[in-house]
Amino acid sequence: MAYEVIIPAAGQGKRMGVGKNKLFLEIDGIPVFIHTLQVFEEDNNCQGIWLVVSPQDKEEMHQLLEKYEIKKIQALVEGGKERQHSVYHAVKRIKNNSIVLVHDAARPFIQIEQLEILAETAKESGAAVLAVPIKDTVKKVQGDLVVETVERSSLWAIQTPQAFRISILKEAHEKAELDTYVGTDDASLIERLGFPVRIIEGNYDNIKLTTPEDLYFAEAILAKKSIEKMKIKE
Repeated sequence: MAYEVIIPAAGQGKRMGVGKNKLFLEIDGIPVFIHTLQVFEEDNNCQGIWLVVSPQDKEEMHQLLEKYEIKKIQALVEGGKERQHSVYHAVKRIKNNSIVLVHDAARPFIQIEQLEILAETAKESGAAVLAVPIKDTVKKVQGDLVVETVERSSLWAIQTPQAFRISILKEAHEKAELDTYVGTDDASLIERLGFPVRIIEGNYDNIKLTTPEDLYFAEAILAKKSIEKMKIKE
């Protein structure tokens, strides 16, 4: 199923504490956002990448795109005040009636097989998101006191990509802008309109690199993938 993808990459990642855009940090010698883009570059179903960037990062990102031969970039779109606004800037640039995925640039371990399932599900139902069941016990807290233990069987941790028919995504963003509403993710904007959002079970490796500790997990995931490739060759 053909699709295009919007990748917001304009944030500064302050929780990473490196004094620059965390997406320029390297894993195995390659910038984080390049790892992410390479997945979509390799996926034959991906028809185009809309990369949302901040003005101060634009030149460096352009150089890295050339260095690593990322060919599917449709445009470097200027980011907005919030992630939601950045995505909307790209949404307004898409003119066809395609399926659109929205994916965090800081999630470099998405699997191509999951992209296909997401795009197909979004075509059928209008909206689909990757998620994994929560493994930890969850408690509701006020101050430093536990109020209740939340029943977790129906709780899922939402990931990206999130996939949508572009017409639905545009309507949701237009409504949010009109109402000056800022949601937690793109799916929450769809939910406001009353559209159903399907859940596709993802993979726990599909982590978002947010804090310095996440870089250790990233190195471990790469090491695991390297071992898996060696076993396949054997």
